[in-house]
Amino acid sequence: MPLALFALAVTAFGVGTSEFAVMGLLPQVAHGVGVSVPAAGGLITGYAAGVIVGAPLLTAASTRLSRRTTLMVVAALLAASSVLSAVASGYGVLLAARVVAGVPQGALFGVGSVVAAQLVPPDRRSSAMSVMFGGFTMANVAGVPLVTWLGQAAGWRAAFWGIAALGAVSMAGIAVLVPRRLRPDDEAGLRSELATLRRPQVWLAMAVTTAGFGGVFASFTYVTPMMTTVAGFGPSSMTVLLVVFGLGMATGNLVSGRYVGRRPMSSLYVFLAGLTVVLTLFVVTAHSEPLAACTLFMLGLFGFATVPALQMRVLDKAAGAPALASALNMSAFNIANALGALLGGTVIRAGFGYTAPNAVGALLAATGLALAVYSGLLDKRTEAAITR
Repeated sequence: MPLALFALAVTAFGVGTSEFAVMGLLPQVAHGVGVSVPAAGGLITGYAAGVIVGAPLLTAASTRLSRRTTLMVVAALLAASSVLSAVASGYGVLLAARVVAGVPQGALFGVGSVVAAQLVPPDRRSSAMSVMFGGFTMANVAGVPLVTWLGQAAGWRAAFWGIAALGAVSMAGIAVLVPRRLRPDDEAGLRSELATLRRPQVWLAMAVTTAGFGGVFASFTYVTPMMTTVAGFGPSSMTVLLVVFGLGMATGNLVSGRYVGRRPMSSLYVFLAGLTVVLTLFVVTAHSEPLAACTLFMLGLFGFATVPALQMRVLDKAAGAPALASALNMSAFNIANALGALLGGTVIRAGFGYTAPNAVGALLAATGLALAVYSGLLDKRTEAAITR
């Protein structure tokens, strides 16, 4: 694999660590800026808003820049937003910093997916993207626990200084390792990027992302109360359980990278079907500590195996000018997060208990599978029409 892929992976590691760092330090951050813990939860919403709005805007604004320069801007924003978070004097400044921190994520995975695909032969594109997304999944295994430990030992501001250092390292790696130019046709203008959004299959692919991945977060958003009040784990066990989930993510990413390149749609069907089954089983297995832990691992595996597959689908359907569509797909992932959390919370408030979000997640994943099958049938219909 080209070394440039590892520069992308390090950047994804920094972005992933930045996204989830607040969750591990929420009480300390709330105390540090003088707000309640629920109010501090708005920092997580602020980050998601930054991703949803920033993904298409930053990608569209960067169409006149080379892919390498855009990725350097992403790393610079990661570093700058982390510095602003570290020195924030109050909640308002910190919230603004978290919105800025979310802005580069969509551009990273949108433009980064295109760069990863350009760096390798066509039959290795899914493997190349799994390397980049592997950095993001490893953030949950290593990055978040590390900055959580650092924040608890030296104060939450130290955690953000550490993330800022990751941003600086990422910027240097991109500058040195990512080629200034890739293939002659690797840069598309804004008009070409916008033209891809007229393709129904691009929007259908993003609908698969929203529904399918929404199933993951319908369950995972409420994993702590489910594991502690239903499965019977102690609160201190959650760090280990989150590592279990992170290992599942990493495994799913590796599996996806191996198989998606060979049979992209078949792999997507299998991953979404597996996710539907796992979430359905979680309604029952959540009542047993060992079974709940195993199911959590499988949720991470099937949930994040879908990520490279979904991103590949968008790249294929937006061929010729894929950066904006790919970035919009990252917005779709974050809309999925919000949708899953909203629907999962709705059934809990309705009195169905902490296992009910798993059932909601299964329905969302099944909807994503149905949309993926429909999209695949449209492909076959188009191919049949061409051969006539």
